[in-house]
Amino acid sequence: MIALPELLELLNSKYLNKYNAIIIGGFEEPFYKAPVKHKSAEIQFSYDYIRSALHELAHWCVAGVERRKKDDYGYWYASDGRNQQQQNEFFQVEIKPQAIEWAFSIMCGVKFEPSIDNLHNSVIGVDEFKNNVFDQLNYYLDIRFNPRTAELIHVLAKHQNITSPIKFIQNSINH
Repeated sequence: MIALPELLELLNSKYLNKYNAIIIGGFEEPFYKAPVKHKSAEIQFSYDYIRSALHELAHWCVAGVERRKKDDYGYWYASDGRNQQQQNEFFQVEIKPQAIEWAFSIMCGVKFEPSIDNLHNSVIGVDEFKNNVFDQLNYYLDIRFNPRTAELIHVLAKHQNITSPIKFIQNSINH
């Protein structure tokens, strides 16, 4: 298992720096702060939670060049207490990043649980969402991850001497 300080050092010194970005914790809410002038982009995650760091890193991997120029990638965010329609929209935009987060979690030795991020309302569709995340991860494993995600998986694998990261992830989800 990679400890959070080790992960942050690895990401910030060996990967994100080439993209003019850093990942930092200690925030009440996660947020992506777009780069401004000579300041790096900040991938901010909640408190000292490694799962929050991996989740926010996954969002950064999904976001395209134009989205990474905007705070919070230009997306809306409805906080806890969403109605069912808002929750359905949340489920749609979270499938890809949570599938990537799952792959990162496996590579870091961290337990993954899909997040519905809505603790105060009952929601419909949780099992379908979890299945969609699983299917998306399998799709990525069969077809391929986007380049930034693949690079990060390779960085994590190299750091831990894992020679076949895709097989490592496949074996982990099938057991």
